[in-house]
Amino acid sequence: MMTSVLFYLFAAVLIFSAIMAVSVRNPVYAVLFLVLAFFNASGLFLMMGAEFLALILLIVYVGAVAVLFLFVVMMLDVSYTSARQQLRRYMPVGAAIVFALTAQLVLVAGTWIVNPAAVKAVETPVETVENTRALGRVLFTDFGYPFQVSGLVLLVAMIGAIVLTMRDRKDSKRQKAGRQVDVQVSDVVEVMHVSSNRGVEL
Repeated sequence: MMTSVLFYLFAAVLIFSAIMAVSVRNPVYAVLFLVLAFFNASGLFLMMGAEFLALILLIVYVGAVAVLFLFVVMMLDVSYTSARQQLRRYMPVGAAIVFALTAQLVLVAGTWIVNPAAVKAVETPVETVENTRALGRVLFTDFGYPFQVSGLVLLVAMIGAIVLTMRDRKDSKRQKAGRQVDVQVSDVVEVMHVSSNRGVEL
C-alpha cells in the first residue's frame, strides 16, 4: 500500500514538474522545475530497484547539469521578445518533430508483444544481486581492461582539450612558486619608526 502511494506521488509530481518546465516563461523557474523532475525520477528508479541509475541521476544531472543550466540562465541576458519571434518562426519544425515522435510511440505501443517465457524468466531470477554490485562486477571483472582503456582515452582527450585551448600571451601573468617560497620578511615588510604627533613621510 505504501509503495503504491509513493509511486503515484512521485509520478504525479514528475509529470507536473515536467509540464511546468516547458510551460513557464521564466527560464530560472523552468530549470528549478527540471531539478524537481530529476528528483522524482530518481525516486521512481529507486523504487524499481535501479539504485545506480537513481544515484547517477542525482549526482550527474542534478549536481552538475541542472546547476550548470541554472548558472548559465542566470548569467545570460535573455531577450523574451526575440525568443517569442524565434518561437513563431520555428513552430512548424517543432510541430513536425513532435508529430514524428508521437507516431513512433504509437507504432511501438501498437506492435508491443509480451513474451510469456520472458515474463516467467523475470519472475524467477537466478540470483538476487544488487544492481550496483552486479554492474561493478561486470565493469571491473568481465570488462576491466576496456574500462581502464576508456578512462585513459578520456584522460588523453581532456589533456588534448586543455593544450588546444591554452594560449601563451606575452602580457599574461603567472605565478612562480619558487620565488614566492624564497621571499624573505625583509623583502615585503618595512618597519618604520614614527615619532609622536608626526606623520609618516613617504
